[in-house]
Amino acid sequence: MSGFVEKPEPVEVPGLVHLHTGKVRDLYRSESGDLVMVASDRISAYDWVLPTEIPDKGRVLTQLSLWWFDQLADLVPGHVRSTEVPKGAPDDWEGRVMVCAPLRMLPVECVARGYLTGSGLREYEKDRTVCGLALPPGLTDGSELPSPIFTPATKAAVGEHDENVSYEEVVREVGADTAARLRQATLAVYGRARDIARDRGIILADTKFEFGTEGDGGDLVLADEVLTSDSSRFWPVEEWQPGRPQTSFDKQFVRDWLDSPDSGWDRTGERPPPRLPREIVEQTRERYLEAYRRLTGNAWS
Repeated sequence: MSGFVEKPEPVEVPGLVHLHTGKVRDLYRSESGDLVMVASDRISAYDWVLPTEIPDKGRVLTQLSLWWFDQLADLVPGHVRSTEVPKGAPDDWEGRVMVCAPLRMLPVECVARGYLTGSGLREYEKDRTVCGLALPPGLTDGSELPSPIFTPATKAAVGEHDENVSYEEVVREVGADTAARLRQATLAVYGRARDIARDRGIILADTKFEFGTEGDGGDLVLADEVLTSDSSRFWPVEEWQPGRPQTSFDKQFVRDWLDSPDSGWDRTGERPPPRLPREIVEQTRERYLEAYRRLTGNAWS
């Protein structure tokens, strides 16, 4: 059992049709056919959308995504057309909105890993592979890989697990040409972002992208959010030490609390997760803000 602890009612806005409520974002269609993505302050962990929000999180995700789209525009176009808040929308939509081109989305989570951790580490510990790719012996939690790898996953619905899959499965799903383009684009974007982040004191351990096309067989377009603390693992360079869990600027902090005796929660059971204490909320917010400040060089206001 998983999903929303408290599923929110969609906001009704004149001229917009509500399409979907995701873990973090709400999706609408405008009268012109554009997609309107609105980032909330919701946070998810272990396939649950938690009952406690993180103040400013939605704005941070949106503003960081927009910054990254600018950094990557020469590699792959992004789907954002504007950030104009639709007329009649609530005041708190300001800074959370991306008006995007409608795309034919490809059914693959395009994951790039430059370091070993998370589900990749668990798979490596079993058979020294990740998504069917053989890795050298002796790697530990947080080890840098010899070179970045493309480790795709299926796209899961809310409350379901993304599942790592082999490259061959991606070929069967989308065809050899599109699979090759997805792998090339994923690793190119990861490489650019890794270098930018490293120069700013952040290790980009891994991240996931979503791509679509404008019509069948068109050029790839980078979609959804990109290189945020929700879709990426960000570690401070100065604290990186392989062989142990890393300090992070992402929601791993929330997962760690949920796993601790303090939460009183058993994630293998059917009871939904508890509300987050104020200090966990405040410290999580600060981690999101610190990633934004380090990466963009901008103060948060």
